[in-house]
Amino acid sequence: MYPEGDMLADTSRNRGRTMETGRRKMGWARQYMPVLAAIRKDFEQEQPFSNITIGMALHVEAKTAVLVETLAAGGAEVHITGCNPLSTQDDVAAALGRVPGVHCYAKRACSVDEYYAAIDRVLDAAPSVTIDDGMDLIHRLHTARRDLLPGIIGGCEETTTGIHRLRSMAEEGKLAFPVIAVNDTPMKRFFDNVHGTGESSLTAIMATTNVLIAGKHVVVAGYGYCGRGLAQKARSLGARVIVTEIDPRRALQAHMDGFDVMPMDDAAAIGDIFVTTTGNTSIITRRHFPLMKNGAILSNSGHFNVEIEVDWLEEHADGIERLDGIDSYAVAGRTVHVLAEGRLVNLATPKGMGHPVEVMDLSFAVQALSARYIAEHGRSLAGGVYDVPAAIDERVANLKLGALGIAIDALTDEQRCYMASWDIGT
Repeated sequence: MYPEGDMLADTSRNRGRTMETGRRKMGWARQYMPVLAAIRKDFEQEQPFSNITIGMALHVEAKTAVLVETLAAGGAEVHITGCNPLSTQDDVAAALGRVPGVHCYAKRACSVDEYYAAIDRVLDAAPSVTIDDGMDLIHRLHTARRDLLPGIIGGCEETTTGIHRLRSMAEEGKLAFPVIAVNDTPMKRFFDNVHGTGESSLTAIMATTNVLIAGKHVVVAGYGYCGRGLAQKARSLGARVIVTEIDPRRALQAHMDGFDVMPMDDAAAIGDIFVTTTGNTSIITRRHFPLMKNGAILSNSGHFNVEIEVDWLEEHADGIERLDGIDSYAVAGRTVHVLAEGRLVNLATPKGMGHPVEVMDLSFAVQALSARYIAEHGRSLAGGVYDVPAAIDERVANLKLGALGIAIDALTDEQRCYMASWDIGT
């Protein structure tokens, strides 16, 4: 790990170049994030995070760095590490560690022990507000670092998997502080999950494998917002899309949207490219590998690397070859290719860039304003999972419309009165 978040020795020419590359990436992202820029101006003037320490576990790349800069501009002291061992961009981490008020402990390709050691270093700063992607910070707080719980005002959670875990905690009465479910708000689901996951996952698959999507059978496991986006984007590239589901309503929706729907046991023999988006475990397993075509490509867009049974492949494959984010396993007389070790394909592959910048401008704007809401109101809220206040969602949407130069209609007084009345007459 890097000492005290200082990612760079001044005497190292190579690391100096690395830091400069990270700065350039951050500069590129900033120019496509006008909503966060507007929020940063407010934060600079109002200093909502004065005397607040924010602990973060997110994918450390350029867009995340712009969010961190925004929080720091609002007076926060920020301690951040990665939320996935393969999603950190080291050049961005190096540059981010030099931002005033920011301490970065993230490193790409860290071991499991290093990963949790970095989580602990964030918590050693005794943060009062947490920002998570996958709930690892909050889990650590409620298990190994419970002594810090009294100092936590509240937190924010970025992703579907984390929200599932948090709701389970809350139902059992074990969530000790309020957490805003950033993932569940329309400005996150409609854009980040649908367009962000859809485009970035397919982009990473194409950049890593150099295969054609058109004409391929693409199997999408799960038809939530992420799966829906993937299915739609794959179809637009000419793929023949198959959806697998456990929810009858979503399965019917996928059918009505024009996709083939079938169990994974049937899809396994048909698919050329597989993408899991469920957030659950054991979606593609040892049962499916022998059924697959020779050369089938397997990837995951869920948060954790549990959707594809990679451990079984590692132990039982007749042969393994590795090349630039592609692990090829010989199984039952055929070869299946797993991308990014079964981790988030859009970030964990060497060429994965994560969601498009404009999408993350919206999600991180919601994140920044939700963190402010928690800092200002968290002490008055009981432990549990809370929706993003509608005013935050609407403000982000209005800021984006303004940045795009798009005007919309407004209700007239007559229309407001009509909508508020139950006795509309004839």
